[in-house]
Amino acid sequence: MTVSTGEEGQLRWSPFLVLSVLMVALTFVTGMTDAIGLVRLGGGRTSVKTGNMVFLGTAVGRHSISIAGHVGLAFTAYAVGAMVGARIAGRALQDGRLWPSSVTRALVTELCAFAVFSVCWEVVGGRPGTSLGLCLLATNALALGVQSSAVLRLGISGLSTTYLTGTLTAILFAVATRERSRDAFRSTAILFGLVIGAAVGTALTLSAPRLAPVPLLAALACVIAVSSSRLASLERPYHRVQRSRWAD
Repeated sequence: MTVSTGEEGQLRWSPFLVLSVLMVALTFVTGMTDAIGLVRLGGGRTSVKTGNMVFLGTAVGRHSISIAGHVGLAFTAYAVGAMVGARIAGRALQDGRLWPSSVTRALVTELCAFAVFSVCWEVVGGRPGTSLGLCLLATNALALGVQSSAVLRLGISGLSTTYLTGTLTAILFAVATRERSRDAFRSTAILFGLVIGAAVGTALTLSAPRLAPVPLLAALACVIAVSSSRLASLERPYHRVQRSRWAD
């Protein structure tokens, strides 16, 4: 069971369930960030790099400097963020903590990047011009790059909160083969988190732009707080480090 009742009648969540909720929250952040980028920051994608690479190739073929600039900037910023996140979070190990302190440090770095975005966003009332919009797009892409490496540091096969084509493929595979597992449950919840985040991000950006960064910052701060209090001291006995079977 993933949820049990303690001696005092309080509900106790298993490490797997806590971790799953945190991954959904991080994917919510991804959905919000991508939506804000698509609606208000020139249409660049901050997390889906394979899609951006296709857009970049299309822009080159059409000789569109504007599209190439947006996509190229987002791709470069994401790459820098991923490398920075990798340096902070480190490599996944076969043993150790379920939630290493280095992952928390990487997420704090991501939170700082989003804080910079939020301050600039508020200054212009949620309606940045072209130049500032590009800078904010790069800031958000960098933040999600850091997040990608932080999640990769957890060392759980197939787990991602930013590039999710593989997650969708794994769910469809499980449905086709009638496989029922808690990993499939988590993957499904992660995809719902992405869609909900995108919906919330779009709605706030269009109707109340000044509030758009608030759920994003709150979700990420909650992940940092909960992971530090509930998972950081636990060993991880129920999974082993593997390479992901799926690639975006």
